[in-house]
Amino acid sequence: MYASEVAQRHFSAAVDEAETAGLGHEVVCRALLSLVISKYLETRSVADIQAELRFVAENCDPDTDFMFMRP
Repeated sequence: MYASEVAQRHFSAAVDEAETAGLGHEVVCRALLSLVISKYLETRSVADIQAELRFVAENCDPDTDFMFMRP
């Protein structure tokens, strides 16, 4: 089993539960993001977390290709 599979299973369950409770997925996504950041702060610097979030934000467009360097 991969970490992404574990995360996807729990994420889907949280979204489904939020939708069933009438909360909507936006609220639960925001809450999960906050929990992830809090967990990261236990072992990572603020600057490191900001850099990772910035990278994700700058590369979240599914219609944009990633540029890879080739030797």
